[in-house]
Amino acid sequence: MRRVPATVITGFLGAGKTSLVRHLLAQAAGRRLAVVVNEFGELGIDRELLLGCGDAACGDGDIVELANGCLCCTVAEDFLPTLARLLDRPAPPEHILIETSGLALPKPLVQAFGWPEIRTRTTVDGVLAMIDGGALAAGRHADDLDEVARRRADDPALAHDDPIAEVFADQLACADLVVLNKTDLVRPAALARIQGEIAARLRPGVRLVGARHGRVPPQVALGLSAAAEDDLAARPSLHELEGTHDHDDFESFVLTAGEVADAERFLVRLREAIRTHAVLRVKGFVDRPGRDRRQVVQAVGNRVEHYFDRPWQDGEARRTRLVVIGHKGLDRAAITAALGV
Repeated sequence: MRRVPATVITGFLGAGKTSLVRHLLAQAAGRRLAVVVNEFGELGIDRELLLGCGDAACGDGDIVELANGCLCCTVAEDFLPTLARLLDRPAPPEHILIETSGLALPKPLVQAFGWPEIRTRTTVDGVLAMIDGGALAAGRHADDLDEVARRRADDPALAHDDPIAEVFADQLACADLVVLNKTDLVRPAALARIQGEIAARLRPGVRLVGARHGRVPPQVALGLSAAAEDDLAARPSLHELEGTHDHDDFESFVLTAGEVADAERFLVRLREAIRTHAVLRVKGFVDRPGRDRRQVVQAVGNRVEHYFDRPWQDGEARRTRLVVIGHKGLDRAAITAALGV
């Protein structure tokens, strides 16, 4: 029996994972795709973004959300039953896309494909690591995994104070294809530099491709036939050296408000709040009075994108809902007050 291929799409917050999934759905050309979306926090935004894409491939039953938990930590409870239900359909998907949260480690998820319940029915076609080119050019997420491992071996008591770099390193180390996204935001000299830095860290045979807005052709992203679950030993993990994977370094909260009349003032306040409180990520929907469509807001650092996706539906409560993600200790009251909504 043919095993259904699955692609694990990993990458840090705001790297462009949802944009890539939307692009692959739009280019499905009649192929049956299913999507499993994982969120960090109690409010799921990415599934709503996918359903709002306006494409027939974004069917309600084909996009499954697993919220308020990291897939790499809840494999048995959430992920395996979800995958089994997709495979048990009368017409199962021809390919499954798994969009992890930006804080998930890919290797435990890949290991799950060796479980007896699904091993003979599906395989990991490949692990895609999305990288925010603009962020990397600015010097973030560039720690060397081998050097960190060597330093830890020399001093087991060594503490690491940058959990972001550790998560990023594990995602990169497990990849079969690395997508350097948002290349349009990087100057040519800086782009050449970071491409060289990334290439030097990749396992033999792992490809690096550039992209804008997550637009990677399906013939490049899919069909890698990596069978990653059979190749775990070649995918080093810093967190295996540590013996733990703890999301206590991060937290998120949902900000719910009414309509936002002055959009420009709101965006200025949002950028200021992000800068003042070191917010990592903001994403969600804004209710703009007089507009029949909801406004999508996506912020990574000081970069804020916004656009209108789909009309507000009949019976749907119009309200502003934003997920705010940052390091542990976010001042929720201060951030909410700073946005003035």
